[in-house]
Amino acid sequence: MKTLVIMPTYREVETLQAAVESLFKHNSGVDLLIVDDNSPDGTGELADQLAAADSRVRVMHREAKQGLGPAYIAGFKLGAQLGYEFMVEMDADGSHRAQDLPKLLAAAPENDLVIGSRWIAGGRVVNWPLHRKAISRIGNLYVRIMLGTKVRDMTAGFRVYRTGFLMGLDLGAVSAAGYSFQVEMAWKSLLAGARTLEVPITFIERENGKSKMSRAIVIEALWQTTLWGLSRALRPNADKLHYVK
Repeated sequence: MKTLVIMPTYREVETLQAAVESLFKHNSGVDLLIVDDNSPDGTGELADQLAAADSRVRVMHREAKQGLGPAYIAGFKLGAQLGYEFMVEMDADGSHRAQDLPKLLAAAPENDLVIGSRWIAGGRVVNWPLHRKAISRIGNLYVRIMLGTKVRDMTAGFRVYRTGFLMGLDLGAVSAAGYSFQVEMAWKSLLAGARTLEVPITFIERENGKSKMSRAIVIEALWQTTLWGLSRALRPNADKLHYVK
């Protein structure tokens, strides 16, 4: 399978090299696209050094920080132009274990969307305090209720898309720029009939650098989900979500 891993970066100079080394240690057959939003800490320069040392690595430099969603969409479009069959979303901070990726890729040929899930049987979260786990679980429950989906981890950021399916979505209509982008993309995929599978992963809280999660991000995601849920109530076919467990 011709597979492109996309890692958006902003201020990830402390974690990027280790994440890249681990990726290729466990997944030697994939390529990597680092999408850097003009990080002020030298992340972009480090990405260029990694690309110069390994032909499997490409770097996309963007002029300013525009958010997670636009970074991924830019990566999707480039990946499609380059002929990749599958595209992977993966964090650059080490929280998504490279050794879990083969499980997701193994399921990809039979699905349009494979989600690395923390909240199904076999999934784990390491080094999160109880309140972080509670926020994630309750947030995902709220999303499931509002959007009428059975997916347990709609906020997960570790996933694989089949490129042919992904590029059939109206990516120009995606409104979320922050972490709610993951919810919107999963929901749009389900509404479009995506064959979807959740695969258990172990999520590890980053040890270096600073988490970008904040109260404002959580509030934004809940507000966006509420708006999507209200729009769902006005769409009679919105409950016809194809989901394969």
